[in-house]
Amino acid sequence: MRQALAVLSLCLASPAIAGVDAALEEHVLPEMDRFATATEDLAGVAETDCRAEVLRPAYHDAFDAWLGVSHLRFGPMEEGGRALAIAFWPDNRGMVGRTVARLITDEDPVVQSVRDFAEVSVAGRGLYAMERLLYDPTLAAYGHGDYSCALAVAMARDLARLGRGLARDWQAHARSMETAGDQGNVTYIGPREAAQALYTALVSGLKFTADQRLGLPLGTFDRPRPNLAEARRSGRSLRNVILSLQALEGLATALADRPIPETTAAFARALEVARALEDPVFAGVTDPTGRLEVEILQQRIEALVAPVTNEIGVPLGVSTGFNATDGD
Repeated sequence: MRQALAVLSLCLASPAIAGVDAALEEHVLPEMDRFATATEDLAGVAETDCRAEVLRPAYHDAFDAWLGVSHLRFGPMEEGGRALAIAFWPDNRGMVGRTVARLITDEDPVVQSVRDFAEVSVAGRGLYAMERLLYDPTLAAYGHGDYSCALAVAMARDLARLGRGLARDWQAHARSMETAGDQGNVTYIGPREAAQALYTALVSGLKFTADQRLGLPLGTFDRPRPNLAEARRSGRSLRNVILSLQALEGLATALADRPIPETTAAFARALEVARALEDPVFAGVTDPTGRLEVEILQQRIEALVAPVTNEIGVPLGVSTGFNATDGD
């Protein structure tokens, strides 16, 4: 009887193991490597020519790569506050703008050292701080020899350092997920814990895009807040939604390790609406017609949770746990 139960337990655990392995090998690790490469490239460009107009293409490539991993808010991503250092958003209090302005006004020498710059407030580092430097018309006209040029280099080097650390540490963390339940593995006691971490990242990523990337600029009908749209200065608000959905679909497909027709169809519907939306920074939320279009997109994304639950969560035997994007 005991042997039979052990065999049954192994059989029940194997789908979760297969899904975890596939998600790590097909999604997590390749996307972490892509982010590391993109941030290294950004730093390389900055060290050659740090002017805003030169940096912008490499900046967009790095931001695109970030959307491939931004939902993986656990493990190495949360160690040392990496996620916030890369992407301090939402920023409802305007801390990014004030921190960047203060660095420039004070000409803080912290930019001279990678190690010292790593101690700067997360509001003054990462993609959103760099966006302010590259796209704010009051800041972006700097030239060679200006303090802002050195600040751009420091920001890019810091992102590259963070990208390298993530790619390196995720290799070890992936091994702990693949060996969940093995003797000596104190991070993941059983296979379901590893599956739950990835499943939580998937569902939380969908909710973050619906509630924050779309919900913040939507505000309320009486008080829409388009100025709160993510990365609006660089024109990325809708682009980020699309890239996030594509990344989450990749994670869902790998983690399921089986056909998920309802989920696939739901992703297709959401992406179809997003790609048809001619409002790159959600400025149209102040107009009833434009607002309705963004609300429809939000509803399509919210509608993804049910098929994801039924076709991925239930077969894996997991539900969502706590994720860093859930807040307090």
